[in-house]
Amino acid sequence: MQTTVVLFLVCVVAQCLALKCWVCRSDSDPKCADPFDNSTVPITDCKQEADLAHLPGVRPTMCRKIRQKVHGQWRYFRSCAYLGVPGIQGDERFCLMRTGTYNIFMEYCTCNSKDGCNSGPIVSPLKWTALTIASLTVWFSHRL
Repeated sequence: MQTTVVLFLVCVVAQCLALKCWVCRSDSDPKCADPFDNSTVPITDCKQEADLAHLPGVRPTMCRKIRQKVHGQWRYFRSCAYLGVPGIQGDERFCLMRTGTYNIFMEYCTCNSKDGCNSGPIVSPLKWTALTIASLTVWFSHRL
C-alpha cells in the first residue's frame, strides 16, 4: 500500500513540475500573434522537446514569447526556452527589449510561473490542486 501511494505521489509531482508552453509562429499561424488565440495551437510539454545539438545536456525550463518588428512587419514566436532567466531580475511582467539598425525591434519575454505563461493572463490552479490531493492522499494513507 505504501509503495503505491509513494509511486502515485512521485507521478503527480513529476507531472505538476513539468512546464507546458504554447509553441507557434505567426508567419505560419496568424492566431499566434497578439491578441493570442490558442484555439488552433496545442500546448506543448517542454520536457518532451528534443535536445538541441548546439546545447548538449541543456533542457527547456521556461516558456518564451518573442515579438519582433522587421521592416514594419510584426512577427510572434512562442516556444519552450532553454536558456535565460524568467523576466527581468525575476519579474515576469517585464521583457527584454532591443532595437537595431534597419528598422528592427525585438521584445523577448520568458516565464516559468505557470503552464501557458507565454500567452497572456491564464489562471492555472490545476498544479496546486493536484499537489494538494496528492498530499492529502499520503496523509490519509498514513492514518489508516
